[in-house]
Amino acid sequence: MTTEAQDQSAPLVAVASADDVLRHPEAGEHLLTALEQERAARFRQESGRIDFTAGHVLVRLCAARLLGVPAAELVLAQRCPDCGLADHGKPYLPDHPGVHVSLSHTRGVVAAGAGYQPVGVDVELSARGGSLRAVARRVLTPAELALVEAAPEPDQAFLRQWVRKESLIKIGRTTLDTLGQVDLAALPLDVPPGAPLRSRFEDLHLLDWTDPEHGAVVAAVSTAPPRVVRLTTAG
Repeated sequence: MTTEAQDQSAPLVAVASADDVLRHPEAGEHLLTALEQERAARFRQESGRIDFTAGHVLVRLCAARLLGVPAAELVLAQRCPDCGLADHGKPYLPDHPGVHVSLSHTRGVVAAGAGYQPVGVDVELSARGGSLRAVARRVLTPAELALVEAAPEPDQAFLRQWVRKESLIKIGRTTLDTLGQVDLAALPLDVPPGAPLRSRFEDLHLLDWTDPEHGAVVAAVSTAPPRVVRLTTAG
């Protein structure tokens, strides 16, 4: 993924394979807190542990790039706004309350974002098993549903709207229970592979892309235009 020349204070977003993230010179499980390491150890499959670890490392790398500090200096925490527990929920940097972070991981691919403005990211594999469309009527508006069902590839069209809506959840603009009230029907469903597509939704800047390198569908949203960066072995 290429780097886009934009405002250096803009939110940063990155997507990479989990393996590439863990090959980064600054990466390692030593970056994780004791709670994060405990959570990683709960995964029954090694692939799940790797994806979790890579996602929590990549978000640190994004924040470190934004702040101009080593990733090892950053502590990542989470807290659920509903139950108050610290082993899940929205991630944040306790020592940098002015920085917003977001992360997402799927099988073998991770995404993350960091910015001085709220930011949300989501990633899903293009060729995921099963169909997300089983929940389409619950999470799409009637206008969105009509567009998805009329698309040449309805599953891919739904996946595009799904990652957008997940990113809106992560920025705090909606919840799982209210996804069906957010109408993104005016946004294009066809996002060709390659350079990210930029659009607007209300006051938000939306970044959509189809990433052929990782076989992923990605969405990022922020109140400022996000900047895509490469954060892998090259730094």
